[in-house]
Amino acid sequence: MKEKIYFILSMIIFGAVGVFAKYINLSSSEIALFLSLIGGLLLLGVFVWRKQKVSWRKVKKNAAALFIASAALSGNWIFLFQAYKETTIANAALSYYFAPVLVIMLSPFVLKEKLSLKKAVCVGIALLGLVFILQNGRMETNGHHLLGIGYGLVAAGFYAVLTLVNKFIRDLDGLTNTLLQLGLSVAMLLPFVLFMGGFNFLSITGDTVVLMFVLGILHGGIGFYLFFSGMKGLQGQSIAVLSYIDPLTSLLISALVVGERMTLQQLIGAVLLLGSTWIGEAGGERKGLDGSKNST
Repeated sequence: MKEKIYFILSMIIFGAVGVFAKYINLSSSEIALFLSLIGGLLLLGVFVWRKQKVSWRKVKKNAAALFIASAALSGNWIFLFQAYKETTIANAALSYYFAPVLVIMLSPFVLKEKLSLKKAVCVGIALLGLVFILQNGRMETNGHHLLGIGYGLVAAGFYAVLTLVNKFIRDLDGLTNTLLQLGLSVAMLLPFVLFMGGFNFLSITGDTVVLMFVLGILHGGIGFYLFFSGMKGLQGQSIAVLSYIDPLTSLLISALVVGERMTLQQLIGAVLLLGSTWIGEAGGERKGLDGSKNST
């Protein structure tokens, strides 16, 4: 139950990231780097304060999975933040939410979890919903909405890899796992940012600094600690059903805070995408949760 609450809270935090990323006057890779750095430093302070120690034997055993997960985390952030910059928060969130559908599709092959006929039908409906969202993006006249939706789908692919690979990380607690992945993300993103042109410090304003620190602490530190701690006790397909909270939070913020309006076609796509995933997972969630507790 504790893992479920942690994961739900992380989804609410992640759902709010768009309103920050959209208005931070930095490139997507710079935002991802500073997010990893600030979140990592915050969790490092918690790690030292709790006098925890790292078992390098366990780290070595999980080295490959940690490296792949950190690369997926970095790519996820870069493409997601770019999606928010290119299109509306709603479009970016809905295209990004295709990630749980990918998790459902890949779980039978990667995690050996059974894919029922009902889930297969729901995946098909979710694909139809994605088609509606893509058509809506083509109809938009302001901005680069199709490009933004494309970035969101690429971010969804990275998120699916991140979710699945983390299921193979063993014997590391949530704090250690999060800290290691954020640290590796910094190590990967720093040379990437320098290669892409370095830092443009002249464009950084006071508002950007405040938003970046809030994003780093809330999203990079607290959010990902709750995310990794929560997913350890949940099965891959159970993670998928709880992940619907993320885009719903984004849609609410998009409408109530930013004032973006959804078209009828976009709304139909959202209902098909979110509703099909919910129906596909709702019936098996309790069983999955109980099974995961028995296996840990």
